[in-house]
Amino acid sequence: MGKVNAWSTYDAKELKKLNKLNKEYIDFLSECKTERECAKKTVELAKEKGYKSIEDVISEGKPLKAGDKIYGLYMNKAVALFHIGKEPLENGMNILGAHIDSPRLDVKQTPLYEDSEMAYLDTHYYGGIKKYQWVTIPLAIHGVVVTKDQKTIEINIGEKEEDPVFCVSDLLIHLAAEQMEKKAAKVVEGEKLDVVVGSMPLDSKEKDKVKLGVLKVLKDTYGMEEDDFISAELEVVPAGRARELGFDRSMILSYGQDDRVCAYTSLAAMLEAKTANRTSCCLLVDKEEIGSVGATGMQSRFFENMLAELINLNGDYSEILLKRCLKNSMMLSSDVNAGYDPLYSDAFSKQSSSFMGKGVVFNKFTGSRGKSGSNDANAEYLAKLRKIMDDNKVNFQLSELGKVDVGGGGTIAYIMALYGMNVIDCGVPVLSMHAPWEITSKADVYEAYKCYKAFLK
Repeated sequence: MGKVNAWSTYDAKELKKLNKLNKEYIDFLSECKTERECAKKTVELAKEKGYKSIEDVISEGKPLKAGDKIYGLYMNKAVALFHIGKEPLENGMNILGAHIDSPRLDVKQTPLYEDSEMAYLDTHYYGGIKKYQWVTIPLAIHGVVVTKDQKTIEINIGEKEEDPVFCVSDLLIHLAAEQMEKKAAKVVEGEKLDVVVGSMPLDSKEKDKVKLGVLKVLKDTYGMEEDDFISAELEVVPAGRARELGFDRSMILSYGQDDRVCAYTSLAAMLEAKTANRTSCCLLVDKEEIGSVGATGMQSRFFENMLAELINLNGDYSEILLKRCLKNSMMLSSDVNAGYDPLYSDAFSKQSSSFMGKGVVFNKFTGSRGKSGSNDANAEYLAKLRKIMDDNKVNFQLSELGKVDVGGGGTIAYIMALYGMNVIDCGVPVLSMHAPWEITSKADVYEAYKCYKAFLK
């Protein structure tokens, strides 16, 4: 049952492919730090490969044929790609499903305030984070501001070398005796995660001169008024590019690898896929970190509605055809797993852990305690996937998410399983998951890509 280290299986030709993929992945991570940026980049790459928007395909009104490539963008935060196969859609699809949202700090709708001649943005953290990890690190602000006249202003501050950055302050150690006695969950409170954004007062007779100075910068630079925060979506994320990690450059250190490592490798596999018997689908969704809720989360019906539109193009739409398509589909819920960390070995069962560099991870069940909230994939499906992996020389491993009763987590797998399709979690092991900077192995990134390519064909 022991798996070899994937690095020992590569020849020079394969190492070249591995390094090329990871270089492109590092660029993707560095450029796409929000779900909107990921969705926008996905559409750009899809168009380069000949994908047409679902709206254009519907307006043309032509029946689907094998080889057609279609994408659907939903609210600029979720994307579905379809590569039509030779068999009818009712026979099912091979689906890769990942999420493109990540833990972060969201700017509130009335955020800007001044206190003691310091200007701050009030935030509300998004997803499961250790709040103390977000203080005293350089932060960037990404997102959009939509004005009352429907003008969209794109914001990206803190990524260029000449940009300013932002920060959440912390209490100095000299005065922190009481703070140091608190539990980790309380060391930094959620309402203390306000971002420092200015300290220079405007030459004005009005009060809150520092706040006015910040507003002047926003007006002069972006044409933005204070009221425009009401209709803004601004996300505070760690500033800086993804980097190679280690003397041997074998790993990647970056924000947002949960779950963009699986999103990117799924997308890369999808864009290279050839026309197969079954239709291929790559699904990149929002809101997984907060329960897959909302219009762009997996619990929404947007994916089902897109699929209905595709079936309708052949002029024979019925609910039963839609249900058959979903029931007969197979899916890899492309999501990350906890990599075994020797420094925190007490949290893991070593025999049931995933290890850095040993390949893509299949997780039969997630959930917590007695598998609560889990999909729990079927043995028959696992057997089928084992053969696919072995036939395509994919390095893979089996894992659980830490020791029983220590914690737990979930993915979108259980939601898609509601349609009756076979689903299993399959992704990349990650160290420091949900921290501002997460760690993956380049070998595991490459093996995930190989796995997803094999699955689609």
